Amino acid sequence: MPLLMTDFKPLHEPVEMNFQGRQYQWGGGKNWVLFAGPDIIEDEGMVIEVAQELKRLTDTKKIPWILKCSFDKANRQSADSFRGPGVKKALESLGRIKAKVGCPVLTDVHETIQVAAVAEVADVVQIPAFLCRQTDLVLEVAKTGRVMHIKKGQFMAPDDMGSIVKKAESMGNKKVLLCERGTTFGYHRLINDMTGLVEMRETGKPVIMDITHSTQLPGAAQGKSGGRRQMSPALARAAMAVGVDGIFVETHPNPDAALCDGPTSIPLNEMGALIDQIQTVWLTHFK
Repeated sequence: MPLLMTDFKPLHEPVEMNFQGRQYQWGGGKNWVLFAGPDIIEDEGMVIEVAQELKRLTDTKKIPWILKCSFDKANRQSADSFRGPGVKKALESLGRIKAKVGCPVLTDVHETIQVAAVAEVADVVQIPAFLCRQTDLVLEVAKTGRVMHIKKGQFMAPDDMGSIVKKAESMGNKKVLLCERGTTFGYHRLINDMTGLVEMRETGKPVIMDITHSTQLPGAAQGKSGGRRQMSPALARAAMAVGVDGIFVETHPNPDAALCDGPTSIPLNEMGALIDQIQTVWLTHFK
């Protein structure tokens, strides 16, 4: 049977990264990569606890994993919401965590003046969905040569991301990952169009599925975002069945007590089962 145009297949130019002799690859069809960790640095000990458990799980299952953790949350709806311990302190903390656990790190950046300091610590630099069209920010991150993880704005169509890719590549950086995290659907609700994953990947760039922010209910919890974390495993299975190059997930030892995005975070003790589900779909469909 001939392959359909939309069938999942290796990309012409996979994105690659080396960390301490370990090779990470997106888009080559050899594996999927897990971005996982707490939403933000609440305290260094908690992030280390989460990172060490994720490292244990992924080492056991032979899943490439990168620690995800924000050093600052500049886009909180309320000025009273926790946004981190401060930029300098948080980046220093991420550096210590990276060294202690022995893992690559993804964190996001909000302003061009932060990019150089972030790139010294982060192996993957993330551009938040709200800022994906900010030309100066995209160009400044591209100049670092780091792998770029660009989240699709909730207000953008999947094929719009081709223009963002061209911005990054104009600086000579082809190490671009695109991330789906839901599309605005009326007030306080996001939805996911799985055909959009195929359309975004037709830009020639690997696609990551953010399964936790996609369940967010923006502003629905008295000035804060609510969420439906129970829907994340279904989104993970569906996205992997369609064909993606990685999964992005936030996890916390006690999500109900988390200082940011608790309603969408997966309990840490459920991560092993979730990873198994995703891996089963990957092996069934693509191996």
